[in-house]
Amino acid sequence: MKQNIYDNNKFFEKYQEIRARENNYNNLLEQPNFFTQIPTLKNKVVFDIGCGMGDFAAYCISQGAKHVTGIDISSNMIANAKKRHIHEGLTFMQVAFEDVTVPNGSIDFVSSSLAFHYIADFQLLIKKISTALCEGGMLLFSIEHPIVTANKGKENWITNHEGNLLHFAVDNYQDEGLRTQNWLVENVMMYHRTMSTILNTLIESGLQIEKIIEPIPTKEAVCNLPSLHREFRRPSFLIIRAKKHKSKLA
Repeated sequence: MKQNIYDNNKFFEKYQEIRARENNYNNLLEQPNFFTQIPTLKNKVVFDIGCGMGDFAAYCISQGAKHVTGIDISSNMIANAKKRHIHEGLTFMQVAFEDVTVPNGSIDFVSSSLAFHYIADFQLLIKKISTALCEGGMLLFSIEHPIVTANKGKENWITNHEGNLLHFAVDNYQDEGLRTQNWLVENVMMYHRTMSTILNTLIESGLQIEKIIEPIPTKEAVCNLPSLHREFRRPSFLIIRAKKHKSKLA
C-alpha cells in the first residue's frame, strides 16, 4: 500500500515550513551523520530513492557522479526538484521504486534518506536494490528508528505531573507492520520492523553491513535546538551502510 502523503497540500505546506528552518532534526542530526558515510562518487552511477526536492542528488553531481537518478512518489517533490536542480547528469522521476525498472548490476551507489519506513515490502525492496547494485556497490539509507516506530502511534514519552520526562516507553516492538501516527496531519502511514528484520534482510540479500549509526547530537546542535537533548535517552534515526558482496571465483 502506497500513501502519497507529500502530495497532501496541508502536509506539504507544513513540511516545507519545517525544512525551511535552519535548526531542524534533519539539518542538525540525520544529515550530518548520513554524510559521513557517503562513498567516493567520482564517475559513479547513483540512484536516490525518495529524493525529495533533489538536494542530495544535486550534491552527488557536485561530487563528480557520472549520473544521478532521483525518484519520488510525490509530484510536489519532483516538481520542486526539477525547478531547483538542472544538470545533464540529473534525472528526476515521479515513481515508486517498486514500479521502476533498473538494469541488473547497473548502479554503483543507492541512497535513501528517511524513505524506507514508508515502503510496505522491505524484503522485496532490498532484494531489488541488491540486484540493481554492481559488485562492490553500496547502499546507504536512514529510517526512523525501530524503537520510535514500535508503539503504534501512541505517546512514547512518559512524563510526571509537572511535565518532566520520566522515560521513553517501548511497546509492541515484535509486532511488525503498518503504523499510523499524527505528524503534521492525521493518519500518516509507515511500517515498523525490528532491528533483526532490517539487518537480516540486508544479509540475506547479499549485502555486507559496514556501518550502523544511531545518531547522537553534538553539544552545539543541542544549543541550537534544545529538544535534541532527548536523543541521549533514545535515538530517532537509524543509518545503515551496506556493500554488495563481490562474487567469488570458482
